[in-house]
Amino acid sequence: MPPKAVWALVITGAAGFMAALDNLVVTTALPAIRKDLGGGLEDLEWTVNAYTLTFAVLLMSGAALGDRFGRRKLFVTGLAIFTAASAAAALAPGIEALIAARAVQGVGAAITTPLTLTLLTTAVPAARRGLAYGIKGAVDGLAVAGGPLIGGTLTEHLSWQWIFWLNVPLGAALIPLARLRLQESRAPEARLDLPGTVLVSGGLFGVVYGLVNANAHGWTSPGVLTALLGGSALLAAFIRHGFRAERPMLPMRIFGNRAFAGVNAAGVFMFLGMFGSIFLLSQFLQNVLGQSPTEAGLRMLPWTAMPMIAAPLSGHLADRVGSRPVLITALALQALGLAHFALVMSPDVSYAAQLPGLIVSGIGMGLFFAPAAKLVMSGVRPAQQGIASGANNALREVGGALGVAALASLFSAQGGYDSLQRFVEGLTPALWAGAAAVALGALAATLIPPLRGGAGPTHSPVTEIADGAAPESRPAGAGKPTTDGGGRGRRGGGPGR
Repeated sequence: MPPKAVWALVITGAAGFMAALDNLVVTTALPAIRKDLGGGLEDLEWTVNAYTLTFAVLLMSGAALGDRFGRRKLFVTGLAIFTAASAAAALAPGIEALIAARAVQGVGAAITTPLTLTLLTTAVPAARRGLAYGIKGAVDGLAVAGGPLIGGTLTEHLSWQWIFWLNVPLGAALIPLARLRLQESRAPEARLDLPGTVLVSGGLFGVVYGLVNANAHGWTSPGVLTALLGGSALLAAFIRHGFRAERPMLPMRIFGNRAFAGVNAAGVFMFLGMFGSIFLLSQFLQNVLGQSPTEAGLRMLPWTAMPMIAAPLSGHLADRVGSRPVLITALALQALGLAHFALVMSPDVSYAAQLPGLIVSGIGMGLFFAPAAKLVMSGVRPAQQGIASGANNALREVGGALGVAALASLFSAQGGYDSLQRFVEGLTPALWAGAAAVALGALAATLIPPLRGGAGPTHSPVTEIADGAAPESRPAGAGKPTTDGGGRGRRGGGPGR
């Protein structure tokens, strides 16, 4: 890869690692935070949910702002916000200040995250994007699954503040590097869609707020029902706006592209099953098997470390055989791993019995990210890549929030914390539900159009989108239509060519 591509991979990978890490890094530090800052159970829940809410709600807006004002400029701005908020969280004198800092962290992450993929795509040649997405996917996957281990280790051996101080020197180093090493880019003739921004932000806030509070207050409580119904109504209005507006922030006809629609559906189901299962399994290791946060994280290493091996391999495979078969295989393996956990679960299950599920789940998660990223970015025109990345990340976050809420509700209905056996009685059906959700993701991935023609690494997609088809990239002078697993090649032109 050329030097500018390497720099883009390093900078966007590190930024994505920070944002993904903070999804779950706080979970193992909650007892220490409560001891130092006080607060009730609901306050501790908000130290997690404040980040998730602002992150999910503003992802699409962050991408739109980058398209309008400059992706590098907004990327640097997001990094600055995230870094400053991390320092504020570490210095928080009370639980309310910590919650506020976590919310601002989510704002910075929402601006930065969707732009990592567009900046990387701009810098990396089309023939090497599968490899680049694979490496970045390995880093993102390690951050998501390794959050509990990193948070537990820092909390146990240093203090809970270090889970936030960790971001400060990294962010401070990335800001000047991004200004010097990344190219500026914008979407041609981009403009802000204020009505769409208000509708999607309000809608996502309502739905995610309802989901993350359903366990504490009940699914039928007035506040939760109002949030879910109101958020759903606003999202329905946003969908209608996306069909009817002249230039909406997310043209809904883009989902008429089977590759884009299929990969987004697969991502929602993947994160629903994975996040919900990790949330419960991390508690099982500590509450039932009696492991410390660090010990639990170390036992999870076959799952958390496997993406470092499998994700780069998946990028290479996606270049060679197409993204669709790799994505289906990834989801099938993740579902198989969760099903194995459900089969062997007991209050005294041995580590040897857990190990196959950990390894298979790790391979599945590692294989997922690169082909998914490639299909998202190749399913749209270059001008739409920013908002496509934002939509994909927002849908994943909503899927993760739904997974935690739904699987935790199933756990509570079937079991509880009364005894070790009751915990397992609740965990087992929840894991089966997580496996079923990921299996549905594999089924959604089969709807992605299959590869046509060759599978060489220089191929890139030409897909049908809202106002015609446009290639993501094509070598100069190329006269043949090209494909990836994400779409059907064709000649001809349309608006935007």
